[in-house]
Amino acid sequence: MTGWVAANLISVLNGLAIGALLFVLAVGLSLVFGMMDVLNLAHGALFVVGAYVAAALTGGSASWGAFLGALGLAAVIGLLAGGLLSVMTEPLRRRSHLDQALLTLGVALIVAELLQILFGDDPLAVPAPPGLDGSTSIFGAAYPTYRLVLIGVGAVLAVGVWLLVERTTLGALVRATVADRDMVAAIGVDNRRVKITVFALGSLLATVAGVLGGPVYGASVGLDSTVLILALVVVVIGGLGSVRGALVGALVIGQIESLGRALLPDLASFVLFGALALVLVVRPRGLFGGRSGATA
Repeated sequence: MTGWVAANLISVLNGLAIGALLFVLAVGLSLVFGMMDVLNLAHGALFVVGAYVAAALTGGSASWGAFLGALGLAAVIGLLAGGLLSVMTEPLRRRSHLDQALLTLGVALIVAELLQILFGDDPLAVPAPPGLDGSTSIFGAAYPTYRLVLIGVGAVLAVGVWLLVERTTLGALVRATVADRDMVAAIGVDNRRVKITVFALGSLLATVAGVLGGPVYGASVGLDSTVLILALVVVVIGGLGSVRGALVGALVIGQIESLGRALLPDLASFVLFGALALVLVVRPRGLFGGRSGATA
């Protein structure tokens, strides 16, 4: 009985860890798409950039200095990449999402090709920092300590992002821009700067998520497509532009991914997209989505 409890508890914990990581990735995509109305399909590529930065700086050996350095460098890269993507998509703001998707997908393919040229085809491992690279006993079963910490980091970031969007001047400005862009422009606020800021912060979260996810997923060719699909599913289930929706959607998908692969490995993908279809039928705008830009 204890072994059954431990096995299921570990599956739940894995789901929480995956959910925490997906939240950090998906909330940036949700804010950019839901608030700025830009479909950024290069978001998964930014995640992989963060993972490769972590792999390159750690060099396969555990070190707090290298890991923290990777977080800092990835954050800077994310900010710069987000600003660049914002400028690139600005001429397409009044055009269809298909045009935005084609542009950002092209950027994602270029980034993936460059990473493959630089690092090769072989997957690279990213070690957890010292002290977090061991395991913790849970009902007699060993569970990676890093994943427990990842759950906590995800919770802290969830609170931080929610406070930023809902309780700060910047968040109020972003929400006002979404509600009435022309009115905000009339009082002297440059809408393009608001868009660049949101895009930069969203991209920063993506590259940081790549570093945090390095010890879990490593860095490999094709990982960008996998995480992008999961992030899009999270955004659709949670609702565009909703921090709370991104969190709930990420936790739901995390549990479906973990428990689905543990209990129904051959049907895990069907369960995942079945849940997506169910939510779209019952709540077409997502669990917490209202009109575009909702942040409830």
